[in-house]
Amino acid sequence: MMDIAELLTFIKVAETKSFSEAALRLFVTQPAISKRIAALESTLGVKLFDRIGRQIILTEAGTRLLPKAQKIAYDLKDIQHSMTLQMDDVSGELRLATSHHIGLRRLPTILKKFQVRYPQAKLDIEFTQSEEAYQQVLRGEVEIGIITLSNQDDHLMESMPIWSDPLTCVVSRDHPLAKVKNLDLAELANHPCVLPNENTFTRQIAEQVFGKQGLKPQVRMNTNHLETLAMLVSIGWGWSLLPSTLVDDKLIVLNHPDLNVERRLGIIHHKQRTLSRAALAFIELLQAESLNVDADSPTE
Repeated sequence: MMDIAELLTFIKVAETKSFSEAALRLFVTQPAISKRIAALESTLGVKLFDRIGRQIILTEAGTRLLPKAQKIAYDLKDIQHSMTLQMDDVSGELRLATSHHIGLRRLPTILKKFQVRYPQAKLDIEFTQSEEAYQQVLRGEVEIGIITLSNQDDHLMESMPIWSDPLTCVVSRDHPLAKVKNLDLAELANHPCVLPNENTFTRQIAEQVFGKQGLKPQVRMNTNHLETLAMLVSIGWGWSLLPSTLVDDKLIVLNHPDLNVERRLGIIHHKQRTLSRAALAFIELLQAESLNVDADSPTE
């Protein structure tokens, strides 16, 4: 019968492509790693890795085993989370991913409240882009994501809107469009802009607005850091669509009905994943935020 430790060791060697690195990650010696892999190969009757020079690569059998082993590892973690639900206290590690903008502008109060209320819980936060956070939740690398929500449904993902995030079309105070009245999209499309990267939900929202009229914005520069976009607009590099929380006296708002768009910010988690009590407690705080009510009572 296969040993769980051997399977987990196989996964780590496959991921790191190194016996020594796998030993460091699993807090065991390198000979122990080699012994586990040899035992697993003996049990299965196949060779799992080829050693070519200093490189470690999967054999065909190893390649076929990897996704099956990863599913077993995922199921084991799910068992641990299910058992956590039977505990009275909120403890253990909660891994979540969020965008830089949400982390800076929306989460500080929630993060502080969570840590004060549940001191036995440990937050492990990955600050990244919304799209990458989405993929991390999908791959099971984090329990929950707090992101800009996609307009497209995914049957594997549960989405819960928390905040409405209005987007505002802005230019610098000395931009040629700053004093234009009755601005239309065709005229706006003739001027350069600075927007997030093409794969972002925010960029998709912007392009959909123009696409309805058969237009395409002239993107001068891409960056996913919204604060950087605000700076570039302020120095005259072009117009942009920015969250209203970033608009200051250096920027002029261009009023146009088609540009009164908004993003939805919220929580996502995998529908097939059993959430830990820590994750449920964190979601409860976020939902209380969306209702603008006090949530001082502990999770039942």
